Amino acid sequence: MAKNLSFSYSKMGMYKECPQKYKFRYVHMLPEKPKYYFAFGSAMHAVMEFIYNPQKTVFPTLAEALQFFDTTWNKTTFEQKGYASVEKELEGYAEGRRILESYYEQNELSFTHPLSVETKSTLEIDGLNLISILDRMDYLGDGKIKILDYKTGKTVQREPDQLYMYQKVVENSPVIKALVQAKDPAVKEVRVGELSFYHLPTLTEMKFERAPDKEIFSFWQGVLQIADNIRAGKFAPTPGENQCRWCDYRNLCPVFTGKEYSAVNSSSKELPPLAQKNPQEELSQKIDRLGELKEQVQKLEQEIISCMKQNNFQRHFGSAYKAELNTAEKIELTDNNQVVELLSKLGLLSKVLVPTKTTVARLLTDEAVSAKDKEKLRALVQRVQEVQLALEKIAQLP
Repeated sequence: MAKNLSFSYSKMGMYKECPQKYKFRYVHMLPEKPKYYFAFGSAMHAVMEFIYNPQKTVFPTLAEALQFFDTTWNKTTFEQKGYASVEKELEGYAEGRRILESYYEQNELSFTHPLSVETKSTLEIDGLNLISILDRMDYLGDGKIKILDYKTGKTVQREPDQLYMYQKVVENSPVIKALVQAKDPAVKEVRVGELSFYHLPTLTEMKFERAPDKEIFSFWQGVLQIADNIRAGKFAPTPGENQCRWCDYRNLCPVFTGKEYSAVNSSSKELPPLAQKNPQEELSQKIDRLGELKEQVQKLEQEIISCMKQNNFQRHFGSAYKAELNTAEKIELTDNNQVVELLSKLGLLSKVLVPTKTTVARLLTDEAVSAKDKEKLRALVQRVQEVQLALEKIAQLP
Protein backbone atom coordinates (compact mmCIF):
# COMPACT_ATOMS: atom_id res chain seq x y z
CA MET A 1 0.00 0.00 0.00
CA ALA A 2 1.33 3.42 -0.96
CA LYS A 3 2.37 5.69 1.87
CA ASN A 4 0.08 8.61 2.61
CA LEU A 5 1.30 11.99 1.39
CA SER A 6 2.02 14.50 4.16
CA PHE A 7 -0.06 17.54 3.27
CA SER A 8 -1.28 20.84 4.69
CA TYR A 9 -2.88 24.12 3.64
CA SER A 10 0.51 25.86 3.57
CA LYS A 11 2.02 23.12 1.38
CA MET A 12 -0.92 23.38 -0.99
CA GLY A 13 -0.46 27.15 -1.11
CA MET A 14 3.22 26.84 -1.96
CA TYR A 15 2.55 24.30 -4.72
CA LYS A 16 -0.09 26.59 -6.23
CA GLU A 17 2.36 29.51 -6.04
CA CYS A 18 5.11 27.53 -7.78
CA PRO A 19 5.55 23.73 -8.00
CA GLN A 20 9.32 24.17 -8.37
CA LYS A 21 9.44 26.09 -5.09
CA TYR A 22 7.51 23.27 -3.43
CA LYS A 23 10.12 20.83 -4.76
CA PHE A 24 13.00 22.83 -3.31
CA ARG A 25 11.29 23.11 0.08
CA TYR A 26 9.64 19.72 0.57
CA VAL A 27 11.45 17.29 -1.78
CA HIS A 28 15.02 18.59 -1.52
CA MET A 29 14.25 19.82 2.03
CA LEU A 30 16.05 23.14 1.55
CA PRO A 31 14.96 25.56 4.30
CA GLU A 32 13.72 29.04 3.47
CA LYS A 33 15.37 32.07 5.00
CA PRO A 34 13.71 33.53 8.13
CA LYS A 35 10.82 35.90 7.39
CA TYR A 36 10.04 38.65 9.85
CA TYR A 37 6.29 38.40 9.24
CA PHE A 38 6.34 34.71 10.16
CA ALA A 39 8.25 35.49 13.36
CA PHE A 40 5.84 38.29 14.25
CA GLY A 41 2.84 36.07 13.53
CA SER A 42 4.25 33.23 15.62
CA ALA A 43 4.83 35.53 18.60
CA MET A 44 1.29 36.92 18.42
CA HIS A 45 -0.24 33.44 18.07
CA ALA A 46 1.78 32.27 21.08
CA VAL A 47 0.49 35.09 23.29
CA MET A 48 -3.12 34.50 22.17
CA GLU A 49 -2.68 30.85 23.12
CA PHE A 50 -1.36 32.01 26.50
CA ILE A 51 -4.37 34.29 27.05
CA TYR A 52 -7.01 31.71 26.11
CA ASN A 53 -5.39 28.57 27.56
CA PRO A 54 -8.45 26.43 28.44
CA GLN A 55 -6.49 24.73 31.23
CA LYS A 56 -6.39 27.97 33.22
CA THR A 57 -9.45 29.07 35.17
CA VAL A 58 -8.34 32.70 35.38
CA PHE A 59 -7.38 34.82 32.38
CA PRO A 60 -3.99 36.58 32.58
CA THR A 61 -3.85 40.31 33.14
CA LEU A 62 -2.57 42.65 30.46
CA ALA A 63 0.71 42.97 32.36
CA GLU A 64 1.11 39.18 32.40
CA ALA A 65 0.31 38.93 28.68
CA LEU A 66 2.85 41.66 27.88
CA GLN A 67 5.47 39.88 29.99
CA PHE A 68 4.79 36.62 28.15
CA PHE A 69 5.10 38.43 24.81
CA ASP A 70 8.41 40.01 25.91
CA THR A 71 9.82 36.62 26.93
CA THR A 72 8.71 34.97 23.69
CA TRP A 73 10.01 37.82 21.55
CA ASN A 74 13.44 37.89 23.18
CA LYS A 75 14.15 34.20 22.61
CA THR A 76 15.60 34.97 19.16
CA THR A 77 17.79 37.67 17.62
CA PHE A 78 16.62 40.08 14.95
CA GLU A 79 18.54 38.04 12.33
CA GLN A 80 16.85 34.82 13.43
CA LYS A 81 13.49 36.55 13.13
CA GLY A 82 14.33 37.77 9.64
CA TYR A 83 14.37 41.50 10.36
CA ALA A 84 16.80 43.64 8.37
CA SER A 85 18.02 45.53 11.43
CA VAL A 86 17.59 45.96 15.17
CA GLU A 87 15.55 49.10 14.45
CA LYS A 88 13.09 47.14 12.30
CA GLU A 89 12.82 44.46 14.99
CA LEU A 90 12.03 47.13 17.59
CA GLU A 91 9.24 48.43 15.35
CA GLY A 92 7.77 44.91 15.25
CA TYR A 93 8.12 44.59 19.02
CA ALA A 94 6.37 47.92 19.59
CA GLU A 95 3.57 46.91 17.21
CA GLY A 96 3.06 43.64 19.10
CA ARG A 97 2.68 45.45 22.42
CA ARG A 98 0.33 48.01 20.87
CA ILE A 99 -1.88 45.23 19.53
CA LEU A 100 -2.05 43.52 22.92
CA GLU A 101 -2.92 46.73 24.74
CA SER A 102 -5.68 47.50 22.22
CA TYR A 103 -6.93 43.92 22.32
CA TYR A 104 -7.31 43.95 26.10
CA GLU A 105 -8.99 47.33 26.03
CA GLN A 106 -11.61 46.05 23.59
CA ASN A 107 -12.05 42.42 24.70
CA GLU A 108 -10.95 41.86 28.30
CA LEU A 109 -14.44 42.17 29.79
CA SER A 110 -15.83 39.57 27.37
CA PHE A 111 -13.11 36.90 27.65
CA THR A 112 -14.56 33.36 27.56
CA HIS A 113 -12.83 30.00 27.62
CA PRO A 114 -12.63 28.32 24.20
CA LEU A 115 -12.98 24.64 23.42
CA SER A 116 -9.30 24.55 22.45
CA VAL A 117 -6.39 26.64 21.23
CA GLU A 118 -3.62 25.74 18.75
CA THR A 119 -5.12 22.29 18.20
CA LYS A 120 -2.98 20.09 15.95
CA SER A 121 -4.91 17.59 13.87
CA THR A 122 -3.41 14.89 11.67
CA LEU A 123 -6.25 13.52 9.60
CA GLU A 124 -5.78 10.43 7.44
CA ILE A 125 -8.10 10.93 4.49
CA ASP A 126 -8.05 9.99 0.79
CA GLY A 127 -4.37 9.01 0.80
CA LEU A 128 -3.28 12.14 2.70
CA ASN A 129 -1.92 12.79 6.16
CA LEU A 130 -3.61 16.17 6.41
CA ILE A 131 -1.88 18.28 9.07
CA SER A 132 -3.71 21.33 10.41
CA ILE A 133 -3.26 23.66 13.36
CA LEU A 134 -6.44 25.49 14.35
CA ASP A 135 -5.79 28.69 16.27
CA ARG A 136 -8.96 28.61 18.34
CA MET A 137 -12.23 26.68 18.49
CA ASP A 138 -15.31 27.73 20.46
CA TYR A 139 -18.16 25.35 21.21
CA LEU A 140 -21.54 26.73 20.13
CA GLY A 141 -23.61 23.82 21.40
CA ASP A 142 -25.51 21.05 19.61
CA GLY A 143 -22.30 19.70 18.07
CA LYS A 144 -21.48 22.98 16.33
CA ILE A 145 -18.21 24.80 16.69
CA LYS A 146 -16.76 28.13 15.66
CA ILE A 147 -13.28 28.19 14.14
CA LEU A 148 -11.30 31.41 14.60
CA ASP A 149 -8.05 32.06 12.75
CA TYR A 150 -5.80 34.94 13.79
CA LYS A 151 -4.30 37.13 11.06
CA THR A 152 -1.35 39.47 11.64
CA GLY A 153 -0.60 40.74 8.12
CA LYS A 154 -1.29 44.22 6.77
CA THR A 155 -4.80 43.35 5.63
CA VAL A 156 -7.49 40.73 6.12
CA GLN A 157 -8.07 38.82 2.92
CA ARG A 158 -10.87 36.37 2.30
CA GLU A 159 -9.18 33.06 1.51
CA PRO A 160 -11.87 30.49 0.66
CA ASP A 161 -9.32 27.66 0.34
CA GLN A 162 -8.23 28.05 3.94
CA LEU A 163 -11.81 28.16 5.21
CA TYR A 164 -12.73 25.13 3.14
CA MET A 165 -9.70 23.20 4.46
CA TYR A 166 -10.64 23.98 8.06
CA GLN A 167 -14.20 22.82 7.47
CA LYS A 168 -13.05 19.56 5.87
CA VAL A 169 -10.72 18.85 8.78
CA VAL A 170 -13.11 19.77 11.59
CA GLU A 171 -16.01 17.73 10.31
CA ASN A 172 -13.88 14.62 9.69
CA SER A 173 -11.28 14.67 12.48
CA PRO A 174 -11.64 12.04 15.24
CA VAL A 175 -9.42 14.21 17.46
CA ILE A 176 -11.76 17.20 17.22
CA LYS A 177 -14.82 15.01 17.61
CA ALA A 178 -13.34 13.63 20.84
CA LEU A 179 -12.75 17.20 22.08
CA VAL A 180 -16.39 18.09 21.47
CA GLN A 181 -17.72 14.87 23.01
CA ALA A 182 -15.61 15.46 26.14
CA LYS A 183 -17.62 18.64 26.61
CA ASP A 184 -20.94 17.31 25.28
CA PRO A 185 -21.10 13.46 25.35
CA ALA A 186 -24.44 13.39 23.50
CA VAL A 187 -22.88 14.73 20.28
CA LYS A 188 -22.88 12.23 17.39
CA GLU A 189 -21.71 14.53 14.61
CA VAL A 190 -19.49 17.65 14.60
CA ARG A 191 -20.46 20.47 12.30
CA VAL A 192 -18.98 23.88 11.64
CA GLY A 193 -21.32 26.61 12.84
CA GLU A 194 -19.13 29.57 11.96
CA LEU A 195 -15.69 30.36 10.55
CA SER A 196 -13.90 33.65 11.07
CA PHE A 197 -10.68 35.50 10.48
CA TYR A 198 -9.63 37.86 13.29
CA HIS A 199 -7.23 40.58 12.15
CA LEU A 200 -5.24 41.47 15.26
CA PRO A 201 -3.67 44.76 14.04
CA THR A 202 -7.11 46.30 13.46
CA LEU A 203 -9.15 44.16 15.90
CA THR A 204 -11.46 43.30 13.00
CA GLU A 205 -13.35 40.01 12.72
CA MET A 206 -14.67 38.68 9.41
CA LYS A 207 -17.28 35.96 9.87
CA PHE A 208 -18.40 33.33 7.36
CA GLU A 209 -21.10 30.70 7.41
CA ARG A 210 -20.46 27.02 6.82
CA ALA A 211 -19.72 26.41 3.14
CA PRO A 212 -22.22 24.23 1.22
CA ASP A 213 -21.22 20.59 0.69
CA LYS A 214 -21.08 21.17 -3.08
CA GLU A 215 -18.40 23.84 -2.67
CA ILE A 216 -16.39 21.64 -0.29
CA PHE A 217 -16.59 18.74 -2.76
CA SER A 218 -15.29 20.91 -5.61
CA PHE A 219 -12.50 22.29 -3.41
CA TRP A 220 -11.49 18.82 -2.27
CA GLN A 221 -11.23 17.56 -5.85
CA GLY A 222 -8.72 20.36 -6.44
CA VAL A 223 -6.75 19.31 -3.35
CA LEU A 224 -6.58 15.70 -4.52
CA GLN A 225 -5.46 16.82 -7.98
CA ILE A 226 -2.57 18.78 -6.45
CA ALA A 227 -1.65 15.73 -4.36
CA ASP A 228 -1.67 13.57 -7.51
CA ASN A 229 0.59 16.08 -9.27
CA ILE A 230 3.06 15.96 -6.38
CA ARG A 231 3.12 12.16 -6.39
CA ALA A 232 3.69 12.23 -10.17
CA GLY A 233 6.66 14.57 -9.76
CA LYS A 234 5.09 17.47 -11.65
CA PHE A 235 7.20 20.38 -10.46
CA ALA A 236 7.45 22.64 -13.48
CA PRO A 237 8.21 26.22 -12.36
CA THR A 238 5.61 28.94 -12.82
CA PRO A 239 7.71 32.12 -12.87
CA GLY A 240 6.25 35.53 -12.17
CA GLU A 241 7.67 38.89 -11.19
CA ASN A 242 6.50 38.97 -7.58
CA GLN A 243 7.09 35.36 -6.58
CA CYS A 244 10.50 35.18 -8.32
CA ARG A 245 11.72 38.46 -6.92
CA TRP A 246 11.32 37.37 -3.31
CA CYS A 247 12.02 33.65 -3.75
CA ASP A 248 14.88 32.24 -1.65
CA TYR A 249 15.56 29.57 -4.27
CA ARG A 250 16.12 31.89 -7.23
CA ASN A 251 19.84 31.07 -7.54
CA LEU A 252 19.01 27.35 -7.75
CA CYS A 253 15.98 27.59 -10.02
CA PRO A 254 16.25 26.32 -13.62
CA VAL A 255 14.41 29.44 -14.77
CA PHE A 256 17.51 31.47 -13.79
CA THR A 257 20.33 28.89 -13.94
CA GLY A 258 19.24 27.12 -17.11
CA LYS A 259 19.71 23.69 -15.52
CA GLU A 260 17.89 21.43 -13.08
CA TYR A 261 19.09 21.49 -9.47
CA SER A 262 20.63 18.21 -8.32
CA ALA A 263 20.59 17.40 -4.63
CA VAL A 264 23.17 14.64 -5.31
CA ASN A 265 25.76 17.13 -6.54
CA SER A 266 25.09 19.60 -3.75
CA SER A 267 27.19 19.18 -0.61
CA SER A 268 25.21 21.67 1.46
CA LYS A 269 21.65 22.26 2.55
CA GLU A 270 22.43 25.96 2.87
CA LEU A 271 21.04 28.33 0.29
CA PRO A 272 23.71 30.08 -1.81
CA PRO A 273 23.97 33.87 -1.55
CA LEU A 274 22.06 35.84 -4.15
CA ALA A 275 24.04 37.00 -7.15
CA GLN A 276 25.45 40.48 -6.89
CA LYS A 277 23.87 41.76 -10.09
CA ASN A 278 21.59 40.32 -12.76
CA PRO A 279 18.93 41.65 -15.13
CA GLN A 280 16.17 40.77 -12.67
CA GLU A 281 17.83 42.82 -9.92
CA GLU A 282 18.23 45.77 -12.26
CA LEU A 283 14.57 45.51 -13.23
CA SER A 284 13.58 45.38 -9.55
CA GLN A 285 15.59 48.53 -8.83
CA LYS A 286 13.95 50.35 -11.74
CA ILE A 287 10.49 49.31 -10.51
CA ASP A 288 11.30 50.62 -7.02
CA ARG A 289 12.58 53.88 -8.52
CA LEU A 290 9.40 54.24 -10.58
CA GLY A 291 7.33 53.66 -7.45
CA GLU A 292 9.24 56.38 -5.59
CA LEU A 293 8.74 58.82 -8.47
CA LYS A 294 5.01 58.05 -8.59
CA GLU A 295 4.71 58.75 -4.87
CA GLN A 296 6.39 62.12 -5.41
CA VAL A 297 4.07 62.86 -8.34
CA GLN A 298 0.98 61.95 -6.30
CA LYS A 299 2.10 64.25 -3.49
CA LEU A 300 2.66 67.12 -5.95
CA GLU A 301 -0.75 66.50 -7.55
CA GLN A 302 -2.46 66.77 -4.17
CA GLU A 303 -0.64 70.04 -3.46
CA ILE A 304 -1.78 71.47 -6.84
CA ILE A 305 -5.38 70.32 -6.26
CA SER A 306 -5.41 71.88 -2.80
CA CYS A 307 -4.04 75.17 -4.10
CA MET A 308 -6.52 75.31 -7.01
CA LYS A 309 -9.47 74.58 -4.72
CA GLN A 310 -8.39 77.25 -2.24
CA ASN A 311 -8.34 79.81 -5.09
CA ASN A 312 -11.56 78.46 -6.72
CA PHE A 313 -9.67 77.67 -9.95
CA GLN A 314 -11.26 75.06 -12.22
CA ARG A 315 -8.25 75.23 -14.54
CA HIS A 316 -4.90 76.93 -14.48
CA PHE A 317 -1.95 77.30 -16.85
CA GLY A 318 1.74 76.84 -16.50
CA SER A 319 4.17 77.86 -19.22
CA ALA A 320 3.91 74.47 -20.97
CA TYR A 321 0.95 72.62 -19.41
CA LYS A 322 -2.68 73.22 -18.53
CA ALA A 323 -4.14 71.76 -15.34
CA GLU A 324 -7.86 71.10 -14.92
CA LEU A 325 -9.91 69.71 -12.05
CA ASN A 326 -12.40 66.92 -12.79
CA THR A 327 -14.82 65.48 -10.25
CA ALA A 328 -15.63 61.76 -10.21
CA GLU A 329 -18.17 60.01 -7.98
CA LYS A 330 -17.03 56.92 -6.11
CA ILE A 331 -18.39 54.86 -3.24
CA GLU A 332 -17.05 53.97 0.19
CA LEU A 333 -18.11 50.86 2.13
CA THR A 334 -19.46 51.86 5.54
CA ASP A 335 -18.87 48.43 7.14
CA ASN A 336 -17.00 45.61 5.36
CA ASN A 337 -18.40 42.89 7.62
CA GLN A 338 -22.00 44.00 7.02
CA VAL A 339 -21.35 44.09 3.27
CA VAL A 340 -20.00 40.52 3.36
CA GLU A 341 -23.00 39.33 5.42
CA LEU A 342 -25.49 41.03 3.08
CA LEU A 343 -23.83 39.67 -0.06
CA SER A 344 -23.94 36.19 1.48
CA LYS A 345 -27.67 36.50 2.27
CA LEU A 346 -28.42 37.80 -1.23
CA GLY A 347 -26.43 35.01 -2.87
CA LEU A 348 -24.06 37.55 -4.46
CA LEU A 349 -20.84 36.68 -2.61
CA SER A 350 -19.75 34.30 -5.36
CA LYS A 351 -19.78 37.23 -7.79
CA VAL A 352 -17.20 39.18 -5.78
CA LEU A 353 -14.62 36.84 -4.23
CA VAL A 354 -13.27 39.82 -2.29
CA PRO A 355 -15.83 42.61 -1.64
CA THR A 356 -14.13 45.90 -2.50
CA LYS A 357 -15.35 49.36 -3.47
CA THR A 358 -14.84 48.44 -7.14
CA THR A 359 -16.60 45.07 -7.04
CA VAL A 360 -19.55 46.42 -5.02
CA ALA A 361 -19.87 49.40 -7.38
CA ARG A 362 -20.00 46.91 -10.27
CA LEU A 363 -22.86 45.05 -8.57
CA LEU A 364 -24.82 48.30 -8.35
CA THR A 365 -24.78 48.52 -12.16
CA ASP A 366 -25.15 44.78 -12.85
CA GLU A 367 -28.41 44.10 -14.72
CA ALA A 368 -28.54 40.62 -13.20
CA VAL A 369 -28.87 42.10 -9.68
CA SER A 370 -32.44 43.03 -8.76
CA ALA A 371 -33.40 46.62 -7.92
CA LYS A 372 -34.43 45.49 -4.44
CA ASP A 373 -31.01 43.93 -3.76
CA LYS A 374 -29.27 47.02 -5.12
CA GLU A 375 -31.25 49.19 -2.72
CA LYS A 376 -30.09 47.05 0.22
CA LEU A 377 -26.50 47.40 -0.96
CA ARG A 378 -26.80 51.18 -1.34
CA ALA A 379 -27.71 51.37 2.34
CA LEU A 380 -24.20 50.09 3.17
CA VAL A 381 -22.26 52.48 0.93
CA GLN A 382 -21.81 56.19 0.79
CA ARG A 383 -21.06 58.19 -2.34
CA VAL A 384 -18.05 60.50 -2.25
CA GLN A 385 -16.77 63.08 -4.68
CA GLU A 386 -13.16 62.64 -5.72
CA VAL A 387 -11.33 65.48 -7.40
CA GLN A 388 -8.83 64.40 -10.04
CA LEU A 389 -6.20 66.49 -11.76
CA ALA A 390 -5.94 66.34 -15.55
CA LEU A 391 -2.73 67.63 -17.10
CA GLU A 392 -2.49 68.53 -20.76
CA LYS A 393 0.51 69.84 -22.71
CA ILE A 394 -0.14 73.23 -24.27
CA ALA A 395 0.51 73.53 -27.98
CA GLN A 396 3.44 75.87 -28.46
CA LEU A 397 3.22 78.66 -31.00
CA PRO A 398 5.90 78.56 -33.69
